[in-house]
Amino acid sequence: MQKPPNFATDVVNELKKVSWPSRAETIRLTTIVIIVSLIIGLYVGIIDVLLAKGLEVITKFR
Repeated sequence: MQKPPNFATDVVNELKKVSWPSRAETIRLTTIVIIVSLIIGLYVGIIDVLLAKGLEVITKFR
């Protein structure tokens, strides 16, 4: 009779197989994600301000 699988042991065994990134690679990729997020946030913010000003101009004509 087989014993039931131990979930925690299976998790540990699978994590040993993972190819973890180096510290330098992690820092580099995290920096890229932060920079891209800031650029996209700035882009969306500029579009938001422009659309709000455009709507303000349009509604003043009423």
